[in-house]
Amino acid sequence: MTVVAMSGGVGGAKLVSGLAQNLAADELVVIANTADDFDHLGLRICPDLDSVMYALAGINDQKRGWGLADESWQAMGALERLGGENWFQLGDQDLATHILRSQRLRNGTSLTAVTESLCTPLGIECRLLPMTDDPVATRVDTDEGELAFQEYFVKRQCEPAVKGFEFAGIEQATANSAWLEAMRCEYLQALIICPSNPYVSVDPMLNLPGVREAIAGLSCPVVAVSPIIAGAAIKGPAAKMMRELGCPSSALAVAEHYKGLVTDFVIDKADRQLVQDIEALGMRVHCCDSLMRNAEDRRRLAAEVLAMCDVAVAA
Repeated sequence: MTVVAMSGGVGGAKLVSGLAQNLAADELVVIANTADDFDHLGLRICPDLDSVMYALAGINDQKRGWGLADESWQAMGALERLGGENWFQLGDQDLATHILRSQRLRNGTSLTAVTESLCTPLGIECRLLPMTDDPVATRVDTDEGELAFQEYFVKRQCEPAVKGFEFAGIEQATANSAWLEAMRCEYLQALIICPSNPYVSVDPMLNLPGVREAIAGLSCPVVAVSPIIAGAAIKGPAAKMMRELGCPSSALAVAEHYKGLVTDFVIDKADRQLVQDIEALGMRVHCCDSLMRNAEDRRRLAAEVLAMCDVAVAA
């Protein structure tokens, strides 16, 4: 049995950690968005990949939603005193991840192999894969011109109005071969799109050459969990982006974004009035408490999503 989960950062990482609680290690393959990766201070930073990795290891900072728990910031403080850039905060422990990753990438190791080498000592047993080993970079078209994603997201705190997105390098990139292999597996029982931003977390994965076609050819359920509850994003700028793109910030709009690709759509009970409209898109709709406040919520929601797909969970 295999379950493949596609995830962005914080919201997706929460569901991924719940899936890991419900499945045996060899039953779960996680694909993380890498289009928001960038080079900073001479280091290769992979925010979504690291958010998922730290969540799977149980060492993520659940209050901030990103980075490591019990973090310190002495290096950033020293950097600021010396006049360096500190708009992108890297904790002292977190720096070790970026230093090792950057060193190994410079030595010619693939991002897939580097990720495995980081997961193993953290005790992560399921497979965590970057969406591609090739560079892809999200560019945000705003009312102030084009911005690199992290400049828009972190440095400018999502303040500029969004007009559109470009994923530089995606036409030349190759989807992770292990991901495509997992989707061809005869034992694949579900593909789950975690509650991540549909535009900047999920679309880069879907827009890799051959991925949409591979998903369209699946015979198992393809489930998406809405990141929008009662018109608001639990974390991140998804709702703001939707409004600025002229799209209602609603679970229905997210479902419309995935129309033709998704067979099942999960919404919160606060959006139950949208069930018929989403069903009209050709999806089965599952209404539940989808807000993940703590570890038990993550485990429960993951179990409910797996049950929708008739996937047996670990005892």
